[in-house]
Parts: sequence; C-alpha cells; structure tokens
Amino acid sequence: MSRFIINVLDSFGVGAMRDVPLVRPADNGSNTAKHIIEKIPTISIPTLEKLGLMNILEFETEELIFSSKANYGKANLTHHGADSFLGHQEISGTTPKEPLNQAFNEVIDEVFNHLKTKGYQVRYVGKIDEPKILVVNEVATVGDNLETDLGQVFNVSAALDDISFEEVIALGKAVREVVKVSRVITFGGHGIHLEDLLAARTVIGKFAGVDAPKSGVYNNDYHVIHLGYGINPNVQIPTILDQAGIPVALFGKAADIIQTSSEKLFPGVNTEELYDKLIAEVKANENGLFFINIQETDLAGHAEDVERYADRLEVSDKKLGELLTLLNEGDLLVVMADHGNDPTIGHSQHTREFVPLLVYSPAIEGKVIGERETMADVAATVAEFFDVRMPQNGQSFLQRLYD
Repeated sequence: MSRFIINVLDSFGVGAMRDVPLVRPADNGSNTAKHIIEKIPTISIPTLEKLGLMNILEFETEELIFSSKANYGKANLTHHGADSFLGHQEISGTTPKEPLNQAFNEVIDEVFNHLKTKGYQVRYVGKIDEPKILVVNEVATVGDNLETDLGQVFNVSAALDDISFEEVIALGKAVREVVKVSRVITFGGHGIHLEDLLAARTVIGKFAGVDAPKSGVYNNDYHVIHLGYGINPNVQIPTILDQAGIPVALFGKAADIIQTSSEKLFPGVNTEELYDKLIAEVKANENGLFFINIQETDLAGHAEDVERYADRLEVSDKKLGELLTLLNEGDLLVVMADHGNDPTIGHSQHTREFVPLLVYSPAIEGKVIGERETMADVAATVAEFFDVRMPQNGQSFLQRLYD
C-alpha cells in the first residue's frame, strides 16, 4: 500500500507560457515564483529549494540554490486561460470543453425565462442604462463573478438563513443548464440577507454582479459548489480511484471543485489548518490519494500583496518539510500549481504560466521529468501508480522517475 499526494500551491507559476503574447498579452513577463523571490530575497523556503524550485526557475540567489538531488519538471496549461476550476479538472485528467467568454447580460433573458419555466420568482435589478443582475425568490442573486477573469464565471449567491443550500444547488444547476461559461459558482452564507447581497452589487463596464467579500457571504458558515461546463467526473482520476476502491481525500479548494464519492472532504482556506488536516490523514492512512489546494497564495496574488504571498509560501514550506518526514519509500508527492498569479505584473488577475512539478519520494533522486504537455500528466501518473485505468487525458511520467 502506498500514498500519492498532490499539493497544489494555488497560482505559484514559474514563467509565462509561450502563447501568452498571442492569447493573454497582459501576462507578458509574468513569473510568480521568480518575482516573489526577487522582491523578498530573504524568503525562507528550504523545502521548495530542496525539491528543485530553483532548478526549474534556472537561477540562483545568495539564499536559494540549485538542488542536485531534486526530481523536477514543469507543465503547460492546456485549458483555455488561467483558471483554478479548469486547472484542477485538467490536473484530474480531463480535457474540459472550450467554454464561452461572455458577460451575464448577454444571456440574462435566457436565464430569466428558463428559471421562470422552472417555477422560480425572478426579477431584474439595475438601472436602465447599466447591466442587470437577477434576484431569485427574494433570497438569491445571479450575475457575473467579479473576482476572477471577467466573462469566465457566473455566480449564484444566496442567503442561507432564508434558503437551504440544497435549494441553492438546485438553482445553480438550473442556471448551468442554459449557460456555457466555464463555471457557475453556487454559494451562500449565514448571517446575511438579500439586502446585503444587493448592497454589494457592483458594475464594471458590461459586467454586473455581487462583490462576494463585500456582501459578507464568506463570513459565517460559507457553503460552495462549482458547476463546470462539459466536465465528466467518470474520466477523472478521483472518480476512477473511487470506483477501484482506493481511498481519496480532498483538502481546501480541491474539496469544493473536484468531484468524488469519497466522504473525506476537508474544505477550508487557512493554510496551517489545511496542512494539519492533511498531515493527520497521512499519519492515519497508508494508502490512497491525498489532494490539497493551498488557496491563500492565490488570494495574496489577487491582492497584489508580495509580502503576504511570501509569508504563505514560508508557512507552506515549513508544513511540507513536516510532511516529507512522514513519507515512506513507496510514497510519492507532487508539489505543483494550477496557473500563475504574479503580484508584480500590474494587474490582479491570474497569469497564464507554466506550473512547477516538484516530485519527492525518499528513494528517488536526480530525475528530470522535463516539460510536460499538460497538467493532466499528473493524473496519468497517479493512474499508473495505483494500476487503475487511465483518465481521459495525460501521459504518465512514473517510469522517468523509476528508470
């Protein structure tokens, strides 16, 4: 029995992808990891250094140097853009359909009519000369997500004191039935009501939605589900392992956005708490997949806060050091990202970057797994590791480690 751990440091990219000048020119020159190290040269990340981070970045500092024993590579993003949800679907081994990029007001009438046919009470909110949002049953809103790249995501936001989360999920699925953007994020919190959601209504050009942090929806017993476009969990590695009877545990944002029948779900945001839960599960279990997302790095990137990002990396590095001591010869750890979010680039959105692949197993040293075509190669490696059927996409790099 062996353990495979996927540790996603959310947004910890290692350099702009080659197609950036063509598809995302605002991301030119981005390199999240390198620029944080350059801005905070005293940053203490000895575990990431040991795992080969500087090897991937191809530069050294007085504090951080190359590692001769590291197993490392990097991966391209094959999903469109630089999205956490699609990134995790890719890491899980699927090839998502190409979604549309559009403002909610381009489909607001279609959503309005569809919800009405399903028996919902729906009304428009907004001035005559500005984009609108929808209010549903006087307890929820539907509009643009304003916290990620505009046009990729619609939000269904709800007051859970006034509607159950099961009913919110049903509403989200009804919206998902008629829209083709990447995600419909369906969520709610306690201690708020419709007036709080509407007080946080914000318009940015042709986009209109509820500013979720401002609404207070995150503050008390937050619940969320991400409904993706064209996602089939049956071809993803967590479900493949579920069907093979191999344990799966998801931590942090991974528990919110990856589908599994496992009951070992540990949602949350706090870095220290998530690592403590992961470490406890690793200590208690000698077999299975453990998949953790550390979101606070990404939140620091959105805030363009280099110091906060560096602090969250230092905490993660210390916890990773604890984790390494628990791994046996047959275990495998992959530390990676899902995209970039360079806090120095001049904007607050995700950046389209290569992601690191830092691989650790006590008996394996000095293996270079090269540049991978897709992050789905991680899922294919998990499949070969556990000897189960392959996911929809990806090529295993397991033999490169064992050669």
